[in-house]
Amino acid sequence: MKTKKKVFGYASVVLAMLLVFTAACSSSGSSDNNGGSTSGSTASGGSEEGGSSSALSFELWLGWSATVNNDSLVQKYWKEQEPGVEVKLEATQGDAMTALNLRLNTGGFKDAAVFSHSDTIKNAMIRSNLIMPLEQYFEMPDKYPNLASIPKQYLDRLRDPDGHIWSIPTWFDQNPDNPWPGWVSTAWMVRTDVLEQVGMTVEDLSTLEGVEQFLAKASEVKDSSGKALNPLSFLMDQNDSAGWNDENAVLTAFGVTTGSAGGVIPVEKKNGEFVFLYDDPQYKAAYQWMNKLYRQKMIDPEVVTDKKERYKEKNKSGRNAMNVGSFWNMDQYIWETLDGPTEPGWYYEPIPFPKVEGVDSIGYNQIVNPYPGYDVYISKNTKNLEAILTFLDYTLTPKAEWQQVVNEGPAGLYWDWVDQPLGTWRFIDADYEAKRNSGDQAQKAQVTPELYMLSSYNNEWYPWWNNEVTVAGAAKNQEFSKKIGAMGAVRTAHTYDTVKAKEGGLWEKYGLELENLRKEYRAKLIMAKDDAQFEAAWQEFRDALEKRAHWSELKQEWQEQYDAIVQTSGEF
Repeated sequence: MKTKKKVFGYASVVLAMLLVFTAACSSSGSSDNNGGSTSGSTASGGSEEGGSSSALSFELWLGWSATVNNDSLVQKYWKEQEPGVEVKLEATQGDAMTALNLRLNTGGFKDAAVFSHSDTIKNAMIRSNLIMPLEQYFEMPDKYPNLASIPKQYLDRLRDPDGHIWSIPTWFDQNPDNPWPGWVSTAWMVRTDVLEQVGMTVEDLSTLEGVEQFLAKASEVKDSSGKALNPLSFLMDQNDSAGWNDENAVLTAFGVTTGSAGGVIPVEKKNGEFVFLYDDPQYKAAYQWMNKLYRQKMIDPEVVTDKKERYKEKNKSGRNAMNVGSFWNMDQYIWETLDGPTEPGWYYEPIPFPKVEGVDSIGYNQIVNPYPGYDVYISKNTKNLEAILTFLDYTLTPKAEWQQVVNEGPAGLYWDWVDQPLGTWRFIDADYEAKRNSGDQAQKAQVTPELYMLSSYNNEWYPWWNNEVTVAGAAKNQEFSKKIGAMGAVRTAHTYDTVKAKEGGLWEKYGLELENLRKEYRAKLIMAKDDAQFEAAWQEFRDALEKRAHWSELKQEWQEQYDAIVQTSGEF
């Protein structure tokens, strides 16, 4: 850990006196052309250090609920070491939007506020006339090099028609052309012990036909209690969504895109045309395949009615040979608590999405949005502008490990590398680790405010993929996610992935009914007794989309929303 060396001697005393004289002459009322004081050393709220009030300081309002302890160890490091800024936090109580409107209607916030990225919040901030435009500070590489290094496409997306940028973006990918894929978990998971028992290999599962052969053989294998295995299973959770459910692993193999970047409906651009989730002919084909397996008793007959805990218990006890869906739903504890092959959960491995005849490329079940996830707004009346800009220039240092540094302090303080930088890491302070991982928010707040979202990230190194583990199974989550992320079902977001509901529009009115229809008819499609009943259920689903969910009207409104975004912000 590096610290600034103190310089003693006659020259430094003269320099200090000169600085004091200069500051006094410039007066505390001087401000920049946006109305914010740039005299950080005379900022109100500065901390007392040895009888002086020299520390840069500002108040940061968090746009979410949190347990705040402004004496946390990480905050003390920021104040006393680097970047030499005291950050006083205030959390939001209750609904963030309600709290924001109340604050803006009663004079605004004192210094700075951070909220998750939202056009609604941005517009409310601008309309209040209580924040300052910030575009000039991204063009000062000598003074704020890290603000100047923010990728230009992010800044351009934030810029309004007048050229103003009203927030400092945070929590973005440092490399938008090769973004971190995130915790990818939707996959086909096979028990390798069962695979070996039936005389097959992972390579044999590269096609849908190969998977079907495995399932047929697995149906003849008995578990430890003598019961025949369920060849295939997944969770049909009533709390899931169109973009997050286990059937999406099958839809992915059939070429259907099920992911979005916060948009109202998954959509893909094929041959220059937008294809919505329920209009993709492969959506029907995927459910036809699941229905065929269900009728052949290759899928757990209780799949439609099983609750989450029952599904997890079957996985833990070794009742299933293969699973499709998110490995989080399977219950990661069935392997991450093990130190070797002592239970069935140890043998689960993700396999590449099997090739389906007639499908040229698999669908995308995870859309990576490298664009900023949070915005920091600055009050036009702040007297602590220099403190805010200095601190954010520090948190936005474009290094792979910097989210870890912002969250836990620098390497060598409370944590350190196990072998080499950008390798594995571990906590080195036992008291810090105990409070940090206690599960008690008050204890955690004593050590860190967890403000990783004020930093950025990249694909080179991610902390929770590289933490040291005490049992071998605990490393499987990271390994699985890395493997699945490289299987081709992840892509970077486009504008059409981000289209949200129009305020007071049809998506707000009928979106819930659309989701109810998906859940109602997926069960009917899977459990259809024969082809005729499947076709009847499919036609009922299509009719209900129009009659109950106003599907055509929803798509028309989506197109209007998309066109408006493109006209205002352009396409990406």
